[in-house]
Amino acid sequence: MEVLPKDKKIILFDGVCNLCNSMVQFVIKNDQKDIFRYVALQSDLGQEILKHIGIDQRNIDSIVLYQPGIAYYYKSTAAIEIARQLGGAFNLLTLFRVIPVFLRNPIYDYIARNRYKWYGKKDNCIIPTPELQSKFL
Repeated sequence: MEVLPKDKKIILFDGVCNLCNSMVQFVIKNDQKDIFRYVALQSDLGQEILKHIGIDQRNIDSIVLYQPGIAYYYKSTAAIEIARQLGGAFNLLTLFRVIPVFLRNPIYDYIARNRYKWYGKKDNCIIPTPELQSKFL
C-alpha cells in the first residue's frame, strides 16, 4: 500500500472503544522513538489495510499491529509486540509470550467482548488534537 509510511508500525484500533482509545493515548505518551502510527478499524483506510493483509474485518474486534511489507499481529500477540517496541520496563510484558496463544487469546477475547460494557463506547471515532494529527493516518 503506497500511502502507508514504510518506516512506521501501524496500530489499527477500535475508534469508538474507550478502552482502545485509552490504550492509544498510553502508547502515544510512551512511544519515545516515534515508532507507531494509528488508524481506526472503522475508517476507510483501516478497512483497506485489513483487506490488503487478508484479515476478514468480521473476525477482528480488537487491535492489529501492521508492519507494512513485513508482518502483522493481532489480539494478544499485537499487544505484546507493541509493549516490546515501547522498550524499557514494558519489555517485561513480553514474558506473556510463554503462555501459548490458545490460552492467551481467549482471555483477550473475553476482555474484547466486554469492553463496551466495562469501559463504554463513543458515538464517533477519536478526533486527534492538532499536535497529534501527524500520528494518525
